[in-house]
Amino acid sequence: MPDGKQAGVRCIQLSEDGRCKVFGLPSRPDICNRLTPNEEMCGTTDQHAYDYLAALEKATQP
Repeated sequence: MPDGKQAGVRCIQLSEDGRCKVFGLPSRPDICNRLTPNEEMCGTTDQHAYDYLAALEKATQP
């Protein structure tokens, strides 16, 4: 996503089943490579993971 990705916007690199289509490829954005999923972040539902990432984005806005 050349202009970045806002919270709540589905990444264009996600497949229908929610997997990253560029995982392991050199073209994968550095921010994605640095993100290390863990139980606290992912929880047990998609909604938990979204809420966690949205909170991170809000907390780190300039």
